[in-house]
Amino acid sequence: MRFLSLILIVMILLLVGCDQASIMKKITPSEAESVAKGYVDLLRQNRFDEIEKDLDASINTFDIHSTLVKMAQMIPTQQPESIKVVGVNKNVFNGPNEPKTTTTNITFEYQFQSRWLLINVATQKRGGVSTIVGFNVNPIPDSLEKLNKFRLVGKSPLQYSVLFLAIFIPLFILYALILCIRTKIEKKKWLWVIFVLAGIATFSVDWTTGQWRIVPLSFQLFGVGASAPPYGSWVISISLPLGAVIFMLKRNGLSKQQNNTDQIVQSEPEKEDWLAGLDK
Repeated sequence: MRFLSLILIVMILLLVGCDQASIMKKITPSEAESVAKGYVDLLRQNRFDEIEKDLDASINTFDIHSTLVKMAQMIPTQQPESIKVVGVNKNVFNGPNEPKTTTTNITFEYQFQSRWLLINVATQKRGGVSTIVGFNVNPIPDSLEKLNKFRLVGKSPLQYSVLFLAIFIPLFILYALILCIRTKIEKKKWLWVIFVLAGIATFSVDWTTGQWRIVPLSFQLFGVGASAPPYGSWVISISLPLGAVIFMLKRNGLSKQQNNTDQIVQSEPEKEDWLAGLDK
């Protein structure tokens, strides 16, 4: 049974990996990928002059040659075991009096026998002329897929707290929502439902790095969110269930108001019958 479970987990992980690769393949411009990979090959072959002639003026500094040499020294001489596109970003700018400018930023993950590298190449195409506007080589301890894998061990108290609240808050909002729907409210009940559903402000934590940020002017349905780009780290977000808290505090008062209204409505026919009896 354990063996079958292990096989199932491995198959799921493989499918997730395939999904990430297929997503990156769909969103990566093939021409830009080929150009970027060509510049990486030139760097590996120490053909710096061919790279320098295509550098944009913004990065073509006096020490660029020595920088390229240092980058090339970080890359092993043997052939890579695998090459993956792990990041891509494309921006197109059309100014009223300027030619169309397309900037494509592609990040490759190179696996060698004893080293992992992230190599980023950013190219800009403007008026039919293509230049390099960014080129970086950074070593990483392992593949991004492993580094950003969701794990429960080795995390900070802040991360564990956010994870706990990410489970508790939607359950609390769901409980308040059910009570809100079942509670008799005199006016604009739908506004209370929306108010209960929304979490106010957002606190997000990166599950891999532990970095966090706050977005005060924001809201989330059920007060929780989680996202991860292909090969990226998971980001868990929580929001303050202000609407649910206020409803729970005011619920008894809202119910009493409705009960009082019902009693008044019910007493009106009795009053009319009593007045009719006096007339007789």
